[in-house]
Order: sequence, then C-alpha cells, then structure tokens
Amino acid sequence: MYSESPNATTGPRQPNRSGWVTIPAPLARLFKQFPLLTYPPNELPARSPRARNVATLYVFISDQDALKGLPSFNPSCLKWQTFLKLAGVDFQVVSSTNHASPTGALPFLIPPSSPVASVTHTPIPSNKLEQYAAEMGASQVPNVPSLKLEAYESLLDYRIRNAWLYSLYLSRSNSALLSHLYVTPFSNSHVVRTTILSQLRYAAEAEILISMGTPTVESRALYQGAREAFEALSTVLGTGDWFFEVPEPSLFDATVFAYTHLLFDERMAWEDQTLTEMVKEFPNLVEHRDRILQRCWGSKG
Repeated sequence: MYSESPNATTGPRQPNRSGWVTIPAPLARLFKQFPLLTYPPNELPARSPRARNVATLYVFISDQDALKGLPSFNPSCLKWQTFLKLAGVDFQVVSSTNHASPTGALPFLIPPSSPVASVTHTPIPSNKLEQYAAEMGASQVPNVPSLKLEAYESLLDYRIRNAWLYSLYLSRSNSALLSHLYVTPFSNSHVVRTTILSQLRYAAEAEILISMGTPTVESRALYQGAREAFEALSTVLGTGDWFFEVPEPSLFDATVFAYTHLLFDERMAWEDQTLTEMVKEFPNLVEHRDRILQRCWGSKG
C-alpha cells in the first residue's frame, strides 16, 4: 500500500478570506437538498456472526466445511487453525477471503463478544495469534529455541512453499483443483473466472521467481529443493512424536502439518501428486501428520 502525500504546488496560493473554499451557488443549493454524509468504517463480512460466544477465525474454507469445523484448505490458514486448537482456544471458523478481511489477509480472528455493548474488538491478525493463544488458550504450547527454528523455518517458508505454489498454481494437472478452491466459488462468469485464474498464477509465479532469484521457474529445481527440505525435517523429527523433542506439539509442528496434511487430504483432489509421493518417502512425517490430525480433529478430519 502506498502512502498518499499532498500534491506539490508551483506557486503561492491566494489567501481565502473565510478560510473555506467558496462553493458556487448551484452546487450549494444541490448540497442542501442532498447533504454530504460521513460513512462509518467498513464492517465485517455480512456472514459474520453478530453474537459471538466464542472467538471466530476467518479462513479460506468452504461454507460446508466451516460448519463442520474441518481444516482449511490453505496452508497459512491451517497453520493457525491447528495452532489455536493445540493451544486449547475455543473458536469457530468462518469462510472468508483476503478482500473481505479488515487486515487485508487471512487468517484473522475476532474475539468473543463483550457483555458490554459499547465495547468492540479489533480484528487480530495472524502475527498476533500466538500471543492471543498464550493469553486465552487452555493449554500451554511449548516454545522452541529460536536458534533451532531459523534454519528449519526457512525450509518451510521457501523450499516447501515454493514447491507448493508451483504444484497448485502453475502445474496444469492441478488446474481443476485450483479453480475449485479459489476461482469457482466466487463467480459464475467465465470471463471473471479466467481473469482470477490468470491473476493467481501470475502472483504465484512472481513470488517463486523473487524467492529463487531466477529468470524462469524450473519445476525440477523446485521439487528437488522440496525433497531436500522434507528429508531435513524427517531427520530432525527422528523417532520422536514432535519436532525438537518438545513434550507437546509446538507452532512449528502446526506449520509442518499445514502442508503435509493438505497433501494427503482426500478433499484435495490432486492430479499431480509429486509432493504427496515425496512425503510418503518419509514415514515419520506421515505419522506426525496423523498424530496432529487425530489430536485436533479426531475422526472428523
């Protein structure tokens, strides 16, 4: 978002005696008939529940899956949805989009309604959810020393994310899945759908190119990087239940799960299953995914 600044002037302005701009008489009469109104700030999406006894997490998810409390199909949203569950936060999920988000991105959370009618809650963006969980969660999620996290977080944020973006957004074999998740639900117009699909692919390609610093997207290099990342994650997990030998799953466990689960989720009709087959090479990562799925969703997942 660009900040606005006043336009520069080429010369001094003539002073106005009253301090106000003089409005021509015809416009003045018009404004008297149709007075200017100051509109309130944009409200939350219309589907937002007005009375909330629990917190509401807005994520990418179908309306049907939201009613069932199922996992989001978006890794960034699923990461925080899983983490809040691990932290014992009582919340519900609601389907939303980036454009409908007050913060400009998903997920975001609205705390429960206050008994004081005049009290309104500011949406909590994803970078504040860890703090919210620490204050409101029933369970304490362990902290992992930052020095251990940095290298492995970069594997998720770059190598695995880049391969995910390529597989879902740029692999033609998964075009139907991409459209089903991010295009078809938002418009019946063929022209609009084609435009949205093109914009999504352009944005994904641009992110990959910036991340890799290459002039073209090379699928072989992306998948090789992802495989090396999964191998490193498998090694650090070892025979333990959770990463870094912590007694309970941490935010990092939720982040890994957000990718591995969606690669095995039957609702994700992957045609190009390159990444899924890749994770199958590391049984401990598959078992890790199953443990978190059972803990957070039981048989519903």
